[in-house]
Amino acid sequence: MAIKITDECINCGACEPECPNNAIYEGAQEWRFSEGTDLKGKVVTKSGGTYDADEAQEPVDYDVYFIVTDKCTECIGFHEEPQCAEVCPVDCCVPDEDNEESDDELMAKKEFLHVS
Repeated sequence: MAIKITDECINCGACEPECPNNAIYEGAQEWRFSEGTDLKGKVVTKSGGTYDADEAQEPVDYDVYFIVTDKCTECIGFHEEPQCAEVCPVDCCVPDEDNEESDDELMAKKEFLHVS
């Protein structure tokens, strides 16, 4: 499953540079699929959305840091554990029960985001 950041976030920003997929953004910040990935042009996500990889997307949260579910691989293919959860001083990077994915699905997402 993807990771989410809870409302207990203190906006310290420790998690953001740790994400190998650039899936973490400061609250109220627009984001792009192309940021931190190899995605270009038209992108069709596993969740069924179609996007331009370089087009700015609306923030997921306006108050605290957030994780873009379609870019989160729980660090599968990069690290043994989700790095955001490892560095979070208040333990607010937790599994997102609304977005459960197997290790195989997370690896497929990693391969989708990063051309091998």
